[in-house]
Amino acid sequence: MSAAHEEDAGQQRSIRVMVVDDHPMWRDAVARDLAEAGFDVVATAGDGPQAVRRAGAVTPDVLVLDLNLPGMPGVQVCKELVGSQPGLRVLVLSASGEHADVLEAVKSGATGYLLKSASTQELTEAVRSTAAGDPVFTPGLAGLVLGEYRRLASEPAPVASNEPKAPELTDRETEVLRLVAKGLSYKQIAERLVISHRTVQNHVQNTLGKLQLHNRVELVRYAIERGLDDV
Repeated sequence: MSAAHEEDAGQQRSIRVMVVDDHPMWRDAVARDLAEAGFDVVATAGDGPQAVRRAGAVTPDVLVLDLNLPGMPGVQVCKELVGSQPGLRVLVLSASGEHADVLEAVKSGATGYLLKSASTQELTEAVRSTAAGDPVFTPGLAGLVLGEYRRLASEPAPVASNEPKAPELTDRETEVLRLVAKGLSYKQIAERLVISHRTVQNHVQNTLGKLQLHNRVELVRYAIERGLDDV
């Protein structure tokens, strides 16, 4: 494929995806749908340990992950891989809409959570958004997750002795952090501030580094603890 053709084909063609599910027919169908939509499906796996090994070898951009896996639960797979591959995004694709499952997945580092009742179009759009770092949730679940963020933020944080002074953020970093805490996607933040999507991502990465946080979940909690979502 020529460079011009590849560029015209759309950004999603360069997104490397791995599909993890213990049901072969479902796994193959999801992988086929994503490949037909232009994603680069680099691997599939049918159990937890296999998922960890293969993801470590192929380093996908997005892991489409079922929670109910033999050998190792999906949340543990998510936790291990997000911890070892900071650039990895995880989209949970599950039959369960139980609140406890959703919250556990998000706390383990998942960027989004989609029910298996989603259409092929919803799935492909979710993978594309997940790759961009934007949270994606089946309707009704986003409010649940934000409510949990607020509950966590209301709990008193442990007081560390000789706690260092909080690092200073720039005005723009604080502005981006405030909009993240309000639940806006990176695309919405870019439109609101009239800056590029990549610039928003850079501000978020810089903020994570300064605050020594690891993911968007921790970032939102930090922002809500400081009341930035109410500004």
